[in-house]
Amino acid sequence: MELAVVHRNQKILPYLALAFSILVLGFSAIFVRWADAPGSIMAFYRLGMATIILTPIYFFGTRNQKKHRLGWKILVFPIIAGVMTAMDHTIWSSAIQYTSAANATLLNYTAPVWVALVAWLYFKERLRRLFWFGLLLALVGMAVVSGADILNGSSAGKGNLMALVSSFFFAGYFLATQSGRKHLDTLSYTWMVGISSTITLFIVNLILRTPFDGYPVQSYWAFLGAALFSQVGGYLAISYALGHLPASVVSPTMIGQPVLTALLALPLLGEALVPAQIVGGLMAMLGIYWVNRGRDNVDGSESP
Repeated sequence: MELAVVHRNQKILPYLALAFSILVLGFSAIFVRWADAPGSIMAFYRLGMATIILTPIYFFGTRNQKKHRLGWKILVFPIIAGVMTAMDHTIWSSAIQYTSAANATLLNYTAPVWVALVAWLYFKERLRRLFWFGLLLALVGMAVVSGADILNGSSAGKGNLMALVSSFFFAGYFLATQSGRKHLDTLSYTWMVGISSTITLFIVNLILRTPFDGYPVQSYWAFLGAALFSQVGGYLAISYALGHLPASVVSPTMIGQPVLTALLALPLLGEALVPAQIVGGLMAMLGIYWVNRGRDNVDGSESP
């Protein structure tokens, strides 16, 4: 009886971790809006605090592991991924100041589209017909979402464009990680990416001459919430889920985050979507889902 309960829990826990990751990541844009601070500062504190929190976990979790000499060929991937993460978070957090939390999150999550296109052009990965249908639908959906804001004559169009640009850096993180994770375990890789991204964001804020302090108390609580829940909790939960579930299940499921963000933004931020944004968003999410499914088992393996 006890063995049956343990076995059932082992099957349920990965799905609970996946659901938890979607929940806490769904709050990411909410924390950004609550923080009365520039996007580059929000990104710096989110990733910097998360790295500080992860540091003792990293050293405790890897204390019994055999230490390998890390050469440049291994370190280059977490360094690049850290730079990509820093730029992704900075531009995306800045975009939320101009457009809705739902739009920014949706457009940022088009990253799998760009990853797949690079895999097709550079790595010569074969893509199924379903991918191309998904790509077309996602692009049309993005055009509808952005077009609705442009027609309204609001500044949201600028924010939508910034969110789309952030997705390119998000894709760069995925591509670097796809190679980097071959040499490093999840915890070590995540910690190194955090160090790289924090240093990058420190330099970026120095160049921009953005003050590191002097923000309302509410902002620092938002920084901590984004770091503790969205960054540490969300990404560790995803890593756990990926260790027990195929990527073909995890990746398409993650498009639930923009949906949750849109639902949370209504009561917490007072943001309501117009019909065109709802239709375009649903089209884009279905397209992204098909893009993920269209990469599954193209070469007898699952997409990352």
